[in-house]
Amino acid sequence: MVLSMDKWVGKVAVVTGASSGIGAAIVEELVEHGVKVIGLARRVELVEELANKLSNQKGELHALKVDISNTQEIVNVFKTIEEKFGAVHILVNNAGILLKSSLLDGDVEKWRKTFDTNVLGACTATKEAISIMRKHDVDGYVINMNSTLGHKIPPISFNVYPASKFAITALTETLKFELGTLNKKIRVTSISPGLVETEIFKTENFTLPGMSEMPIMVPRDIADTVIFVLSTPQHVQVEELIVNPTGTMM
Repeated sequence: MVLSMDKWVGKVAVVTGASSGIGAAIVEELVEHGVKVIGLARRVELVEELANKLSNQKGELHALKVDISNTQEIVNVFKTIEEKFGAVHILVNNAGILLKSSLLDGDVEKWRKTFDTNVLGACTATKEAISIMRKHDVDGYVINMNSTLGHKIPPISFNVYPASKFAITALTETLKFELGTLNKKIRVTSISPGLVETEIFKTENFTLPGMSEMPIMVPRDIADTVIFVLSTPQHVQVEELIVNPTGTMM
């Protein structure tokens, strides 16, 4: 199997949650490989700063503001993307939130926000991106940023977050089936990282017992897995990729 990113040079990739952490790392690597990236985020100013930083790279980065929990904003932004940049070739559903709560006495609005962002936002972005891919008849790729918590629940309460990621596992499988029935050359992959040093834990001061002693990855490690998946030839589909730090016990 020959790995190469050449087929994506000059093509359009949309990355949600592009302002920091894994999203920003994915954006950087795609731009370094010559991809034209549209970075979506609420904190669009951070994506704009990143675009300036990457201005001398092979590809390019364009920042657009969107709240991935807002269906109409997603629909509108993909309309703008198609009008300005044409066909979408890659979608990376990276946006996700982990809010401090519990199932026993939790905040229902936090639960709703989690599902609106992690599940419905990804579904809507996927629907809009694939609609454009089909319209332009491109061999596209959808990558869902999942989690090891979408496969196995540790004895620690993450409230509704694992349920939202189990949903991504199921949705990836369903999407693969639906695309197969259409005989479309659009591939789909779920990437499930273990513990990564990102802002997702810092947002609400969410800590795990013994977290400071746990093996942990950095966002670039996960961005590398995205590049690996995209580098595979058209006849190969990496359906699920679980990535853990060496020595993890979770």
